[in-house]
Amino acid sequence: MEIEHIHLIAGLGFALAFVFGAVLNKTNFCTMGAISDWVNMGLKGRFGAWLLAMGIAVAGAQVLELTGVIDLTESIYRGTAFGLGGFIIGGLMFGVGMTLGGGCGQRTLVRVGSGNLKSLVVFLVLGLTAYMTLRGIIGVLRLELIEPMTIDLSEKGLEEQGLASVVLHWFNVEVSTGLRWLFAIVASIILIGSALRIDELRNDFNNLLGGIVVGLAVVAAWIITAVIGYDDFDPVPVEGLSFVAPIGNSISYLMTYTGATITFAIAVTLGVIAGSFVYSIVTRTFRIETFSQRGDMINHLVGGALMGVGGVLALGCTVGQGVTGLSTLAVGSIVATLSIMLGSAITMRVAYHRMDERGVFNSLMAGTADILIPWRKLS
Repeated sequence: MEIEHIHLIAGLGFALAFVFGAVLNKTNFCTMGAISDWVNMGLKGRFGAWLLAMGIAVAGAQVLELTGVIDLTESIYRGTAFGLGGFIIGGLMFGVGMTLGGGCGQRTLVRVGSGNLKSLVVFLVLGLTAYMTLRGIIGVLRLELIEPMTIDLSEKGLEEQGLASVVLHWFNVEVSTGLRWLFAIVASIILIGSALRIDELRNDFNNLLGGIVVGLAVVAAWIITAVIGYDDFDPVPVEGLSFVAPIGNSISYLMTYTGATITFAIAVTLGVIAGSFVYSIVTRTFRIETFSQRGDMINHLVGGALMGVGGVLALGCTVGQGVTGLSTLAVGSIVATLSIMLGSAITMRVAYHRMDERGVFNSLMAGTADILIPWRKLS
């Protein structure tokens, strides 16, 4: 039987994600944990791993684009539709959600594979609400409330929202290949250099491994979909790694298997779970974990819903926007990632202040001040 083109791409995606899931299980790579470590304990090892992943992904993706191997303007990140409302509101929602739900999209998949039933609940709620926001009843609200905030950059003379294009347009400078190389090199050096200055990263093999593998996996995903996936008769979407809309589409695929077609993103979602599962079985770390308190379950339910809706509005998660999107140097990805970080950090500080039995409003004010006024002494 001849293998169809999409099945080849899906198979490569599954294999890539299998390794990705196993390594992330081993290294405990977690973007929510990275923000938590920094905000609550002043530790930057896992945050450095995230920065390293960003830097490697930017370097790899930009080399591929600037040498003409791939065209990142064909991805969802670099179009002229600048969804400012979605990037900010969705990003904040996702940041709050991943904190309540115990991890972002990719971490949820890894934990599902290792036996965490709490993450399975998040997986199901996230997938359901993401699909509802894409194609269901929440999608109506998205079109009515969020889409009107979208800025059409073509009306301002821009052909795409790449960082070089936007900045140079602002200063009325013509975009050239040389200047694009300059922006790519500077961005890569800043990210990788900032990461490698962190002692907890340099001295921790798992943090280094996690950051390197995530960054390279994003680059590999671009190659699979944009190079191997290129076909005049049976093209596949040009995409990297993302874990919000694909979770919703994966649930739909599993429910409608006989009438559905697998995609690269669905294969990646299933591959991460499989890779994490096999690793946890081989290392004997597979453990069934369930809810012990009602409040914990409520937090995970709310967190999953916020991640599902917010991730679709923001066009991605801490990997989908925070690594894949940033690898394209899209301005929208920068805004979305900063919004996710802000939402998560404030939620952590609010929870901290709530431990002192402060009211919700007072905790929110104090937590917001902790993050937005960095010179204010955290207490």
